[in-house]
Amino acid sequence: MTKKGYLWIGNSSKPTEEEYSSREDLSLGNVSAPCVEAALSLGYTVFKGVNKKYAEELKSKYDIRFFDAGIYRSIFDVKNNYKAYKNFINFLKKEKIDVIHCNTPLGGALARLCGKKMKVLKVLYTAHGFHFYKGAPLVNRTLLKWAEMWMARYTDAIITINQEDYQAALKFKLRNKGKVYYIPGVGVNTKDYLIEDIDKAALRQSLHLSETDTVLIAMGDLVKRKNYEASIKAIAKANNKTLHFLLCGKGPQLDYLKQLATELHVENQIHFLGYRKDIKELLLISDIFLFTTYQEGLPRSMMEAMSAGLPCVASKIRGNVDLIKDGQGGILCDPDDIVGFAKAITTLAHDKKLCSDMKQSNLNTITSYDIENVKKSIFEIYAEQL
Repeated sequence: MTKKGYLWIGNSSKPTEEEYSSREDLSLGNVSAPCVEAALSLGYTVFKGVNKKYAEELKSKYDIRFFDAGIYRSIFDVKNNYKAYKNFINFLKKEKIDVIHCNTPLGGALARLCGKKMKVLKVLYTAHGFHFYKGAPLVNRTLLKWAEMWMARYTDAIITINQEDYQAALKFKLRNKGKVYYIPGVGVNTKDYLIEDIDKAALRQSLHLSETDTVLIAMGDLVKRKNYEASIKAIAKANNKTLHFLLCGKGPQLDYLKQLATELHVENQIHFLGYRKDIKELLLISDIFLFTTYQEGLPRSMMEAMSAGLPCVASKIRGNVDLIKDGQGGILCDPDDIVGFAKAITTLAHDKKLCSDMKQSNLNTITSYDIENVKKSIFEIYAEQL
């Protein structure tokens, strides 16, 4: 009996030539691993699209096969998007695929268009955050919303990771009277943050931090959407030289944010650490998670911070409000409320009892978002759908 074929597809940033030509074995992250495991358990032959030149030769710890998808992140890259579409169609002609599970806006759109054209039996889509969220620009709330509604007609199941998106997707008309699901994000391994053999004093010292400093931290790409500008302004507004902000990540706003810190005279308090492999350890030497982002689906970085027991000062937006109740696991403010963020930072910097209560609240809350719960949810959806 021929095994059924399953394909996982998404998009990523365009790789460098070195990254594209790499022959290193591939690892699967929290987004795809639970889905791949569920498909394998149901007896499917599993394929995964990656942006790698030698994809068919690459291996992973899972018994799956790879193909070079060539789906990148830019919707305006017409040439590469058309190439990816043709590449995808050719792959579907070559391999017998019964199920496509796609995610990300561009990967999801291309996969569903190709799935319709090639009459793939079952198409699932995971929305990591619709672009027509509350407060989004008009074009997002019209054109992009209409696009998602139209694509839903080619989709048998939509999986959402926050309550706002779940309620929105319930209004879509799916193919074959399809179903909308909610799962608790992409999951985080909460046990990874129970590190006891860490020399916190030494790590702080290596970053020129004292034991009496109040350390705030954030992780992510330095892009406008993350609104790190508000974080830096809030620290300046707080006017407390013992506040130090660890900003972990790279991105196009690096020079601008450095200049802003200098202009606000907090350049010695803002630590641009770039890409770090010791995020867990950095979280454990920090006191507060500062997250002034404009847009999220369900932020993994906040889940990591909660797993480390950090109280959160965060923007009151979709995704964040799913994880944090204002005054319970942290303090929520409007994304442009610099005064509000500054007051919240000052409150937590001086109230150790409140921080301790918020720490315990977050450690309790985050257990619901553990990767094992996400796996369980995916297995239940697959058992029903596939």
